[in-house]
Amino acid sequence: MTGPERDPHATNDPTDQAVAGSPADQAPAGVPADQALAGSPADRPEDGPVAGQPRRSGLRNPEAAVRGLGAGTLGLEALVLLLAIQPVRVVGGDLSGAAIGVVVALAVAAIVLAGMMRRPWAWNAGTVLQGLLMLGGLLHWSLLGLGIIFALVWAYALHVRRVILG
Repeated sequence: MTGPERDPHATNDPTDQAVAGSPADQAPAGVPADQALAGSPADRPEDGPVAGQPRRSGLRNPEAAVRGLGAGTLGLEALVLLLAIQPVRVVGGDLSGAAIGVVVALAVAAIVLAGMMRRPWAWNAGTVLQGLLMLGGLLHWSLLGLGIIFALVWAYALHVRRVILG
C-alpha cells in the first residue's frame, strides 16, 4: 500500500462513528470503543483502589472462592487418606486396626468439614484436623508424613484466605 496504512474493513459510514457521550468518548487512548468502560474513572480497574475502601480481589464472590478452596483441600485430603490405607498397609508394614480406624475417622471428619465451610469455626476445625493427623504419627510413621504434607497445604490455604479476604 502506498501512503498511510488503511484498514480494508473500514468504511466511511457516519453511523459507525462514536456518538458524543458514549463509552468510546471516555476510552483512554489505545483502547477500542467496544472495550471502553462506562462510569466514573474510579470505577475503572486500572485506576487502582479508591482511598478508604478495602482492596478488591477481582473475584466476583471472594468468600465463595475461599470456601471452595478450603472444601477442595479437605476433600482432597480425605481422598488421599482413604486411598493411602492399602499401600501403607502393604509397603509400610504393621498398620494396626486402630491406625486404620483413625485414618477413616479423619477422612470422614475432613468430608464433614468440607461441607461445613460456610461456618466460621470450620477453618479452625480444619487446623485441628491437621494436628490430629500428625498425632496419628504415633500409630504409624506414614500418618505423620501425611500430616506434615497436609498441614503445609492447609497453611497455604489459610494464607490465601487471609490475602483474599483481608
